[in-house]
Amino acid sequence: MSSNRVLSIQSHVVHGYVGNKSATFPLQLLGFDVDTINSVHLSNHTGYQHVRGQRMNDAELQDVFEGIVNNDLHKMYSHLLTGYIGTPEFLRKIVDVVKTLKKANPKLIFFCDPVMGDNGRFYVPESFVEIYRDEIMPFADIVSPNQFEAELLAGRTIATEEDAWAVLDWFHSRGVKIAVISSTTIGAPDNLLAFLSELPAGSSTPKRSSLMMPKIGNVNFTGTGDLFTALFLGHTTSCAHASEALEKTVASLQAVIRNTAARLPAKREPGVKVPFEDRELRIVQSKKDIEEPKVTIGATLHP
Repeated sequence: MSSNRVLSIQSHVVHGYVGNKSATFPLQLLGFDVDTINSVHLSNHTGYQHVRGQRMNDAELQDVFEGIVNNDLHKMYSHLLTGYIGTPEFLRKIVDVVKTLKKANPKLIFFCDPVMGDNGRFYVPESFVEIYRDEIMPFADIVSPNQFEAELLAGRTIATEEDAWAVLDWFHSRGVKIAVISSTTIGAPDNLLAFLSELPAGSSTPKRSSLMMPKIGNVNFTGTGDLFTALFLGHTTSCAHASEALEKTVASLQAVIRNTAARLPAKREPGVKVPFEDRELRIVQSKKDIEEPKVTIGATLHP
């Protein structure tokens, strides 16, 4: 078995960088072999005016995965990563996938990014909340929800730091070893605050840390959550502590965003949004920043 081989099940776009397109290259730069199953195969992400493509159903996932298993390839994986999934039936099939992979390799790490929405808006059917909470979370080793998703799963609004720690404790109560809320809006203005909690083996006391990161520009970039997840997966494998992995993840993520923002059109009409094609993440152009993250923002450790 390869020490670093991930099966990544999430979306794919022909143009742009979200889902597997946002995760594969960074993971490869961090030393992973990456095998992908595309939950959807779209022309571009759904922010564009026109979207065309296909969505894989649960039977098709089963068919592809059986091919992997029949060739004993499933024994090679050290990690399973899941991101955007389109239907409840497909999501439920993930349980069978993770059970099969963990039976073949009991040390396999299941990294679940429970992609459901952001800023109060669902991308998926609301039934996903119950499926993730009751059926998926008990198998997850690492999770990386955003604030909206974390609140939905734990059933608690995050308005204070105490709320964030309580939500992360909820994930630990479901069996999750490392839980990170990739961004929250409860920090200082023009900043985002990430929260991390790691429960060491055999301990009932989590190691907690937070990290305040400045917002870059006034433009929203799609795919940053998928990139965060990929980077964090890669760094948790090589770092002794999850807080160090968070620092490196944010360093690379912010470098990618800066590189993308620097290439936005210099002249824009007031009130006119930047076209999505100009906002696609400059991941390839940020190769060195991913391989050699320059940490300038340290995580704050909490008792």
